Amino acid sequence: MENYAGIDVSLELSSVRVVDAQGKILREAKVASEPDALAEYFEALGFAVKRIELEAGPLSQWLHAGLRKAGFETVLLETRHVKAALSAMTVKTDRKDARGIAQLIRMGWFRPVHAKSVDAQEIRALLIAR
Repeated sequence: MENYAGIDVSLELSSVRVVDAQGKILREAKVASEPDALAEYFEALGFAVKRIELEAGPLSQWLHAGLRKAGFETVLLETRHVKAALSAMTVKTDRKDARGIAQLIRMGWFRPVHAKSVDAQEIRALLIAR
């Protein structure tokens, strides 16, 4: 069975929601916003996650690279697309956003964003600091 994870990234703790192919919630948690902590969480689940989805943002590039390095298939989503898809929710929380993101990937209703390489990110940081 295919399982999907949505992560609503925040500065300290990220909300994670894992759903199955029918949309049933399998797990949800708050995990430290660090690649190693997220990788440990997904490895400890006891079942495989087909794809992990993150909304593009300042921390997302770092988390995306770390999860990829750990062997997980991750996708960055366009922020405006996610906002439009989740705008119908009357109450907006990190927990509900993570659920919405997981459902987007489960149904295939997402637009991936190109993830810049770590080298490209470092060069950009140097140019900005200059």
